[in-house]
Parts: sequence; C-alpha cells; structure tokens
Amino acid sequence: MIQCAHMFPLHDPLDEKSRDTLRAYDDFTASLLARRGITTAEEAEAFLSPSYDEHIHDPMLMTDMPKAAERLARAISEKERVTVWSDYDCDGIPGGVVLHDFLKKAGADFTNYIPHRHLEGYGMNIPGIEKLAREGTKLIVTVDVGIVDNSAVARANELGMEVIVTDHHLPSGDLPPAYAVVDPKAREDETYPFLDLCGGGIAWKLACATLQHGFAGREDIAPGWEKWLLDMAGLSTIADMVPLRGENRVIAKYGLMVMRKSPRLGLQRLCKVARVDQKRITEDDVGFMIAPRVNAASRMGDPRDAFRLFTTEDESEADELAKLLEATNRSRRAVAGATTKAVHERIEKRKLEGELPAVIVMGDPDWRPGLLGLVANGIAEEYSRPVFLWGREGNETLKGSCRAGGKTSVNELMHAATDAFIEFGGHAASGGFSVAPDKVFDLEARLVEALATLPKHDAEESRADAHLTPEQVSVKTLLSLERFAPFGMGNSKPAFALSHIELSEVSWFGKAGEHLRVKLLRDEFGSDTIEAISFYARRELGSSCDALLVGGRTSLLVHLERDTFSRGQPVRLRIIDIR
Repeated sequence: MIQCAHMFPLHDPLDEKSRDTLRAYDDFTASLLARRGITTAEEAEAFLSPSYDEHIHDPMLMTDMPKAAERLARAISEKERVTVWSDYDCDGIPGGVVLHDFLKKAGADFTNYIPHRHLEGYGMNIPGIEKLAREGTKLIVTVDVGIVDNSAVARANELGMEVIVTDHHLPSGDLPPAYAVVDPKAREDETYPFLDLCGGGIAWKLACATLQHGFAGREDIAPGWEKWLLDMAGLSTIADMVPLRGENRVIAKYGLMVMRKSPRLGLQRLCKVARVDQKRITEDDVGFMIAPRVNAASRMGDPRDAFRLFTTEDESEADELAKLLEATNRSRRAVAGATTKAVHERIEKRKLEGELPAVIVMGDPDWRPGLLGLVANGIAEEYSRPVFLWGREGNETLKGSCRAGGKTSVNELMHAATDAFIEFGGHAASGGFSVAPDKVFDLEARLVEALATLPKHDAEESRADAHLTPEQVSVKTLLSLERFAPFGMGNSKPAFALSHIELSEVSWFGKAGEHLRVKLLRDEFGSDTIEAISFYARRELGSSCDALLVGGRTSLLVHLERDTFSRGQPVRLRIIDIR
C-alpha cells in the first residue's frame, strides 16, 4: 500500500491482546470489533450473531413491569377502557402502534391518543386527561412520555383513572404518582440489564410482559406472535437514534427482518412512495426515508395521519395516507430549506461584522419550532459549534431546538445556563428548550458565557478504521462489513481511507447539480473503476470537492456500501472527507 502525506490517520490499531482473544476472526473483522470495545470471543459472537432467544431480556426484570403487566392484563380481561397516550414523533407513533396491535389482538376495549404538536405541545396535558375521563377511560398507558408529567398524572388520579407510565427519558425530580412507572432510566437502582431502550422498545416489552402474565383470551394468541410487532419496535429504535448495542441491536436487526416481509399495508405503501425496496430495507432507509415522512406528519400537520397509516387495513386508505405523508414531507423540506437559507444569510452577515460566536443562537417568531431541529443539525455540523434556533407556536412562549456540532454536550450547556430557560431537556447531541420573550435576546451571550465554564475538548481529526487498497473495495469486503449492521448510534459505520488514488471522472448530478460523483481507477490500466458519491457535496465537504480533477490524485475517507441503484458494480463508496 502506498504511504503518503495525504493518508488519513488510523484509529488505535489492533493490539496483540485483542488479536489473540479474537483469533477466530480475520484481521479486518477483529480490528472493527476491537474498535467497538469488543475484545472477547463471547462478546464478538453476541455482536455479530445477535439471537432473539438468547439476547432479548425477560421484560419482568424491569422495575414495575410485573405490576404494569398485571394491571394491563386485568384491564383487558375486565374490558376496562384503556387509552394509549403516545408521543407524536417516530418513536412514540410506532410505539403507539405496537400497543394498538397488541390490544386489538387481545380483544381489549381501547383507544389511542396522540397530542397535536402545535395545539397541545409535548407530553401529557390536563385538558386531554379530562377529555379521556369524560369518555370513560379507566387506565392510561403512556408511550415515550409521562416521566416528567407529574401534574397531569395526578389529575388523572383525581378523576378516577390509573396511569402506567412507559418512557425512556430522565425524570426532572420526583417520579410521577402513577400506578406503575416503567422507565429504565428513572431510578438509580434499576437492575434491568439494558438501560437504553427507546419508547417504542419499552412499549413492545410491555406487550411481551402482558402476554407472559396472561389474561382472558391469551390462549387464542399463538406463541411468538409478538415478533410481528418488531417492525414498529425496530422502526422506533432506529429512528430515535438510541445506541444500537445490546438489546437495541437485537430489536433493530430483527425489526428490519420483520419489516422486509411485513404484511402491514401502511408500511408497504410508504415504502412505495418513498422508493424504498421493502424486501431490502436497511437502517439507512428507515433513518433517511421512512422516519422523516412519519415525523413530517406532526411537524407540518396531524401526527394521527402517520398512526392511521400504520394501523389501517384498508388498501385505499393506506394509499391515500402514504401519498399524504409524501406530500407533507415535500412541504416540510421546502419550509426547512427556506429556514436554512434564512439562517445562512444571517450567519454570512454576522461573519462580515466579525467572528461567529462560540454558540450560534438565532430565531424568528415565524419559524416553526417543529422543524428547527433539522435546520440546527445541518448548521451545527457545518460550523462545528452548538446551535440554538427558536420560533413560536400559538402563544408567547418561544420554543426551539439545539444541536451539539462538535464535542460540547448541549444538555450540559443548558444545565450550565439553567436560568436562561423556562424549560429544557435532551441529550449530549440534541435537545429542546423554551425561553421567555424578554430573555431570548440575551440567550446567546448567556450560553457563550456558560460554554466558557465547561471543560475544553480538542477537535477530533478525521480518522479511518482501516486503509483499503482499490482491490479491497469488493463484494467480499462488503459482506464482512455487513455483519456489523445495523449501524447507528453506538455502532457507527466504519470509515475507510483510500490514499493517492487516481480520478478518471468527476461529475455533478441532481436537479441543481448539488451531488458529486467521481470514478476512481482500480488499476493502472484504467480497465476498471470504483464509483464514489457525495450528496450535497459542497455542504458536506466544503470547497475541497472543487479541487478534484480528472487525472489528478486524491485521498478519500469513505463508507463502503451496497449499490442498489445502478446496474454496474454492486459496491460503491460514500465520501466522508477529501484530502
């Protein structure tokens, strides 16, 4: 292999101890395992060959799960009115579908409730609780919400209803006064073996636990039927970007297997309008094609449209709703694009006036809060710093989203500036917040001040998991790599470096010529080439892509992926970085 100055540095190489413990695997596989902290043969086997029977934990091990399963089973047996209250995103909606399908199969008296993002806001709300009481609900089961909704749960109790909270977020203080609280992150002494389930995953665990407990009519449900619910549990798990390790990896992997053969009409029709091959659906298809269309329903319209799509058994309704979500997603892209343009214009103006601050804060009362996470994500990646964007929905409270853009945890940053917000929450990479109108114009200065108090982290240089020769860009390598899928949080796609490789073609495609395609010579004779692409290249790669010339040489950091679109080589490269 050619060694040159343009070569991307490697992550820590495979050490002798790991090489010995992983001797059953080739160097390529062993090094990728070690990069994931997998250093024993047992861990490697569990990771590469996740087993439903061996690696799905007993749901009854989760705190309050036996209590929740018993209560839900009793409601089913006694025909009490049950309402499933779920969040409006692509975790809560599929999770709500999981319990819808389960309760329908069980013959329960139930309904689903999904609050309207713009009219009701996030979480449980007291007017909605009071409405359910008037309609005769006796038991509320939440999905992906509830852990911070203490007042709403208390109001439900006052009205004679009991609440089972299933959630995966952190509590803000005392736990809600619910009949049962099923949330692996809610208690410091939680003993469940895996704490990073998403909301839909926990809903599926509740269905499994209730089946395990038993109820009137349980004998009519075939053993193993709950596996068919994994299409929605897997969708939630992949879409919510929880770590795809441990039990999540099993749910995601088997979830994709079920999706590929699912008879669910709505999923079939959504795949069709999104131009996704259902029989070959991948985590990328879920993350980039399916989830955005589900989320568009709440961001631009009514989240119940997405819920109805996944639960309908009527072909014409499935067609209609899939087309509606497709149109809604197009509108979402247009509005998000206009907002992104407006943010870029403001940034360019500020750059002319001086350096950009360490934290970018921008907003407009006309911006839709539900779309600002998407916009903030792109801006944060482009400028490698935290970005906070705000808008307004219906009242005087300003709401927004933030993204990390580098190594700063936005959750830690907001905690360091608590007094600047009305409410806030989130994770290291992303979050949401609300702020009073009279404080919003001081928010940037307050966050910059807070950032200065946090520990400093050096910027991370682009690194490769391995160097590849052109000859190694092959189906054989791809098949070895696919054993590590599904990829996502906690199991990122491996990055590979190709160094000092000659370009035989450089072209641009797309409506506006925004996507880059290059062809790389596989050998010195030019008889064979490798295709590499980058979508929205100038946004993702900057000006480096403009230096690419036919006949020139370059070094690329790439992902290796299966090409399902062209009729040429089955393997192509996705460009991450250029040198």
